[in-house]
Amino acid sequence: MLSAAVFAPAAAAVPWLQAHGITKLYVGADTNTWWYLGVSYLAVLILQDAVFYATHRLFHHPALYAAFHRGHHHSHRPTPWTSFAFDSPEALVQALFLVGVVMLIPLHLITLLAVLSTMTVWAIVNHLDLEWLPRRFPHHLLGHWVIGPAHHSLHHHRPSVHFGLYFTFWDRVFGTQHAGYSRDLRASAASS
Repeated sequence: MLSAAVFAPAAAAVPWLQAHGITKLYVGADTNTWWYLGVSYLAVLILQDAVFYATHRLFHHPALYAAFHRGHHHSHRPTPWTSFAFDSPEALVQALFLVGVVMLIPLHLITLLAVLSTMTVWAIVNHLDLEWLPRRFPHHLLGHWVIGPAHHSLHHHRPSVHFGLYFTFWDRVFGTQHAGYSRDLRASAASS
């Protein structure tokens, strides 16, 4: 409930900022620029993933953990409710990111809605503590690079690994990808 009290004013601020010409949101689109909807959608997801990785890992630092992220880890077995369990300071950082995005990056309103929908659904699915994807999914190329429930669930059991939001890229680059996770993927793929 506390995180909703932070996200709601941020969400309400976006239309106000738009009405005052402060955002880069737009609603009309020329048929020659439809490609930009997809490109901007992917760009925001990639940027959000990078910022989330950095802030998530930062919030695990002992000096910040209690104030910013402890509440989220009260769930050792994540549930869909866990995806909304942010401490207020962390919720503020995430909300400000989204407000900043609409102020800095030209986005069609549909693109913004697609990003928000993806973020919400992805967070819920990844906190199911179940692997809802087809059995072979985690074992082909896409499964190695895209975070699913099994990947994020491991973060709740071992908080020093798996800090990403959508992609495993930053975990791989900065050495926070659990070695056993990749090994288990390879072993499971070999037996499939």
